Amino acid sequence: MKRADIKRRPLADTTLAGLEPESKEYRELDGNGLYFRVKPDGGKSWQLRYKRPAGNWAWMGLGGYPEVSGALARDKAADLRKVVSGGADPLEQKRSAKAAIDAAKTRTFRAAADAWLKAKEEKGLAPSTLNKIRTYLDKDILPALGDKPLDEITRTDCAELQASIEARDAHNVAEKCRTWINQIFGRAIGLGLTENDPGSRLRDIAAQAPKTQQHPHLLEPELGDFLTALKHTPSRLTARTAAWLCIWTASRPGMVRLAEWKEFDLDKATWTTPAAKMKMRRDFVCPLPKQALFALKELRCLTGRSRWLFPGVGAKNPTISENTINKVFATVGYKGRLVGHGTRHTASTLLREHGWPKEHVEAQLAHKEEGISGIYNKAQYLDHRVKMMQWYADYLDQLAVGNVLHGQFDEVV
Repeated sequence: MKRADIKRRPLADTTLAGLEPESKEYRELDGNGLYFRVKPDGGKSWQLRYKRPAGNWAWMGLGGYPEVSGALARDKAADLRKVVSGGADPLEQKRSAKAAIDAAKTRTFRAAADAWLKAKEEKGLAPSTLNKIRTYLDKDILPALGDKPLDEITRTDCAELQASIEARDAHNVAEKCRTWINQIFGRAIGLGLTENDPGSRLRDIAAQAPKTQQHPHLLEPELGDFLTALKHTPSRLTARTAAWLCIWTASRPGMVRLAEWKEFDLDKATWTTPAAKMKMRRDFVCPLPKQALFALKELRCLTGRSRWLFPGVGAKNPTISENTINKVFATVGYKGRLVGHGTRHTASTLLREHGWPKEHVEAQLAHKEEGISGIYNKAQYLDHRVKMMQWYADYLDQLAVGNVLHGQFDEVV
């Protein structure tokens, strides 16, 4: 329909639907300051022309057509004319309402959590730890609390969240989430964003976690058969070398699978893990026994062009998985009896039983001792640990062949 064909106003529904676009945008009066706008691309919408309190004229959009019908547009226009007659400005009211909504968005738990995590990052928290926090925020906390204003989150909300995590026996996760929620609200309170503190008593109602069990590990009498079996494992070179590196260095499996070639100096027989990967947020120097050096030189022929010592399979797997090392042990018959992390307990127990000083063992495990003496140093007791870990690797070799002369070995300590 052409504009010239319009016969009456208010505009009939058939007119609204049939009006054709022109080369330029145009408006057709419906009545009482309400206009129907047609754009060159065919888009149609409603606008109200009114005089603002300051005396100037303004346009206010009432919505697109056909979502807003003629009848609905006229009702909206009538309501706005009442606002204008009362001395208010609908546009200013709309802007104020939007500003209030925007302000409310900055006071949601999600916004507070993101700002809190950003502050953690700026203070130098390790990227691996930041990623872990981000994972639990996205998986557990934000789906429950994220879109709620800080002032509206109740103790019941927080208690139900904690209970839902405990229900899947993830008590350690529940404890971490409880701590983070309290820190997020604490920061928000400090910034004046809220006075609400709904997570402050969650510890009082936390479910009792089951007694922590140690990672499956082996004791000295069991090591001979295990080491013999491991020497004949059918696992591929990358997997079995990762398993042996855990054993020879007593390193965390996560550190091993994410190890990069640039961290290794095979001439100096050291592996330096950067602070970003360490729980203690300090570089850590690990001595490499001769057995590890031999294995790494063999591995370098296979993966030396990669960033990683132990690359994964496929673009989505840059490194071997968390379970690869455990699968190596399972393959030789030790499923449920030994896991990657358990090799640290095995090393700690055996070294202490053979008289190696606690501080040297703890330093090799990258543990921090209590008090002033525990101030962390990346190369703490390195000379001692070089000697200790070579002794350990040699001792394991003798256990594997059943030819251990305890007196001879213990004299070295």
